[in-house]
Amino acid sequence: MMREKDALQALKKIKEISKPRKFVQSIEMMINFTGLDMKKPQNQVNLKVELPNSTGKGSGKICVFTKTDEFAKSIKSKVDLIILETDIEAISKDKQKIANILTFDALFAEGSAMLNVAKFLGQQLAPKGKMPKPITNLNYFEDMLAKARTQVTVSNKKGKFMPVVHTVVGREGMDDKLVVQNMLAIYKTVLESLPQKKQNIKNVYVKLSMGAPVRLGDAE
Repeated sequence: MMREKDALQALKKIKEISKPRKFVQSIEMMINFTGLDMKKPQNQVNLKVELPNSTGKGSGKICVFTKTDEFAKSIKSKVDLIILETDIEAISKDKQKIANILTFDALFAEGSAMLNVAKFLGQQLAPKGKMPKPITNLNYFEDMLAKARTQVTVSNKKGKFMPVVHTVVGREGMDDKLVVQNMLAIYKTVLESLPQKKQNIKNVYVKLSMGAPVRLGDAE
């Protein structure tokens, strides 16, 4: 099992060995698997994890399908991608744009835009668990966004399914205890998805985006 003590020590170590950068680096976590045949669906990890703390810019990428220009303008600065209802049919014929939509952590749809998403993109989004949540009350959308911002997708599909998951858990300057809370949330969710639980986890590493990885338990 992943221990809080080991995680805190690893976070301290990666900061000690990392060179200063001119930008705020992300803190990344890797969980390596063992004893799993990745060709079997039950061993393919593709999970949504709601983190207790935001990882900052770039976390919880949000796409919204909008019915009205007015609503689109009102949320322009709050989400990562806006797709107008009138553009949905054209997007359904563009594989690259569909692939891009699938990279988002949370999708929402306003009003009748939801019907057109189902009609033109349902076959691509539904099997991936990416059908948007309907926006039933615009007054509560701010709350929906805040919650979605702490949600990340944890997957071992990198072109094909690999024996590892790699995800952002924080950023430089963030309190180590908050980062560890995020790490534990991801670890526990991944652990519960594995057929043999902790026997299927080989090791856990943490690193800064431009730094060397440190294995948890090796930082003492």
